[in-house]
Amino acid sequence: MKQLQPIAPILPSLTTTDFLSLDDELVIEGISLQEQELSYQDFRNLVFRESQFEKLVMNRNHLERFECSNVRFKNCDFSNTEWFGASFQQVHFQQCKLTGTNFAESYLRDCLFEDCLADYSSFSNTNLKMVHFKQTSLNDTEFVDVKWNKFQLSECALTGSNWFHTKLKDFDLRTNRFDKIGLSQEWLNGLKVTAEQAVIIAAGLGLIIE
Repeated sequence: MKQLQPIAPILPSLTTTDFLSLDDELVIEGISLQEQELSYQDFRNLVFRESQFEKLVMNRNHLERFECSNVRFKNCDFSNTEWFGASFQQVHFQQCKLTGTNFAESYLRDCLFEDCLADYSSFSNTNLKMVHFKQTSLNDTEFVDVKWNKFQLSECALTGSNWFHTKLKDFDLRTNRFDKIGLSQEWLNGLKVTAEQAVIIAAGLGLIIE
């Protein structure tokens, strides 16, 4: 059966700008921005809408109650940024660096992560609806207590990722790769894996296979 895909960002006619200044409560809308650094800053209630950002660098920021809708991020760097409790709707991350980024307790709907580097990131306690990670590195990530609907991973690296207390019925891991993975035994019923992956999972649960 053909998998449904996230709805792409709807971008109207964009105004190109070469400089962006951020502040609390600010709404950024309808712009196209390239190559700017906005790292080591804290903001509250910042909103991005109907915009495209390319080569934007926002390292180690703390964005409280951040909202993002109909946005495309291309070749951006959000390493170690805190998006705790944020909202993302119809957002596309393409070839972005998300190492150590914290999405915990966020809501993501119709989001695509494509060819991204997201090792050590956290998606714990998130609500994911129509979210697709494609050819993305997710080693040593946290997907603990995740609630999901129409969530898929394809051709991703998952070694060291933790999925404790996340229900995995009908979830498909077969196209992904991992040498070790953390799963809750009581939530494994219905998980789709290859024979090789099953051996790795069994070993992680303490089974001795001879």
